[in-house]
Amino acid sequence: GLFADPVLFGERYRRPIANGSDHDALARLHRRVRPLMLRRTKETVAAELPPKQEQVLSIELSPAHRRLYDRQLAAERKKVLGLVGDVNRNRIAILRSLTLLRQLSLSPVLADASHPAQSAKIDTLVEMLTEVASEGHRALVFSQFTSFLALVQARLRAEGIGFQYLDGRTRDRAARVAAFREGDDPAFLISLKAGGVGLNLTAADTVIHFDPWWNPAAENQATDRAHRLGQTKAVFVYKLVVAGSIEEKILALQDKKATLAAGILAEDHEGSVKFGEDDIQALFAPLPEIKGDDDAPKKRGRPKKA
Repeated sequence: GLFADPVLFGERYRRPIANGSDHDALARLHRRVRPLMLRRTKETVAAELPPKQEQVLSIELSPAHRRLYDRQLAAERKKVLGLVGDVNRNRIAILRSLTLLRQLSLSPVLADASHPAQSAKIDTLVEMLTEVASEGHRALVFSQFTSFLALVQARLRAEGIGFQYLDGRTRDRAARVAAFREGDDPAFLISLKAGGVGLNLTAADTVIHFDPWWNPAAENQATDRAHRLGQTKAVFVYKLVVAGSIEEKILALQDKKATLAAGILAEDHEGSVKFGEDDIQALFAPLPEIKGDDDAPKKRGRPKKA
């Protein structure tokens, strides 16, 4: 009953905070909700945890993959911009288009099974796991899409890179976790939802996120499978993001929503990210022209581990 009228809440708080028209609205809202919250952060109860370093790795698509992505983006943008007038009614159709573009950022095969282009992200993962294993480290690899993780499994088998696998359909979860803890496989492939809670995987000190999710709390929970009590090494977290794609815009949306949440809830990022018409238009905005080879974004090198 604190905010009983949603219309009045929108007028007094939501819109002024979102568009920055009333700088005092956020402070007023924070003062009202703060007495009702009691929370503990990991920093206060586990101060002895080793440091965690996060890095976004910018990935370039091959020319053939980029052409496919650009064609699909144009088609989905034309479809979705006619639906944004009623987001609630058309939410499923809009999410379907967003999901298709997210999958296409991972691999062209997810949109066209006969497409010959390789996945630049899987190529990058193979390079990273080779380096991780050579340095005596181990990695947790997360993706929301089990169809993509199936492609990753096939590639790792072809490369002779050992791994364990876990998703929502895995029945012997404890056995898979034990096999990773007690074995020497350098990688544990995990679907984001299956690995979000209930796992202690401090045998790994590297975390790789294949695809950004709307709610950064889901990614943070997955990362905490490694960065938790019992971890004795510094944890390195990598987010693989395709340059000039919807993934970059999702990261920008994450930052926007997280900033609002931080101001209102004192950095409590729980709950699903919801987006409105302006967010959708931004997600489907035309891409900038791809620069020449000399100016194209490069994959950022991994920092050396101590």
